[in-house]
Amino acid sequence: MRDDDAFVVLRPQTPGRFIFASPHSGTVYPSGMDADPSLEDASLRSAEDALVDRLIAPGVDLGATVVLARLGRAWVDLNRDPADLDPLLILGAPDGDVSPRTAAGYGVIPRLTGDGRALYDRRLTLDEARDRIAGTHTPYHSALAERMQAARAQYGEAVLVDWHSMPARATQGAGGARGPDVVLGDRHGSSCSAELTRRLRRAFEALGWRVALNQPYAGGWTTQRWGRPSEGFHAIQIELNRALYFDEVARSPGPGWSRTEKGVDRVIAALLDGT
Repeated sequence: MRDDDAFVVLRPQTPGRFIFASPHSGTVYPSGMDADPSLEDASLRSAEDALVDRLIAPGVDLGATVVLARLGRAWVDLNRDPADLDPLLILGAPDGDVSPRTAAGYGVIPRLTGDGRALYDRRLTLDEARDRIAGTHTPYHSALAERMQAARAQYGEAVLVDWHSMPARATQGAGGARGPDVVLGDRHGSSCSAELTRRLRRAFEALGWRVALNQPYAGGWTTQRWGRPSEGFHAIQIELNRALYFDEVARSPGPGWSRTEKGVDRVIAALLDGT
């Protein structure tokens, strides 16, 4: 695949200060991935942020630039540090400490599926890993940087909203009690203005949805990288509970799809209103 097939950018007629991104909603897996042939498709795709791209794409009509991954998360994780290579998967990866995520099997090139199965029956070479990063991770983040810098130059600030989804089990409480519907991650108040977090929380709570802050998701590498309010760059991560809208077994929109789609539309409108 060509580099420019790794993602798509939806550009509004008049770009504003908001950039929406969905780094994990891609569904395309290049033939050169060479995953374990015994791996079921459902496992290969189990870490995807299913349908998040469809939920946020309408933001372009209200002035947000929308950057959507096309390649699946199991190929390359766009929300990881590109230097965070897993030595258990990649032959020749630099020795030394790795992040807890990478140690668990979820580095920039994951070793495990979202449901914990091995993605490969072999190890990757360092050249393979570097080629994937150069062809997918690098151009995606270059496109994101270009748009963030352009927004700040025009408006004095740029706001990245990094959209994700979470499996219902990730936030379940004792006895299987359902967790929050939405988790907002602003890296404990450091990655964006407090008003942005409050505005999003009010918008989601107006739908009757339960909102948590920073637990269990405080924001990943992209939020950390762009969360520099003192420099005019704001970033916040949004995790939507898939139980709201997705049938995990059928891997298709669930009975709550229409309500969730309308709800996210309302949140986006409230966020972008007057901006």
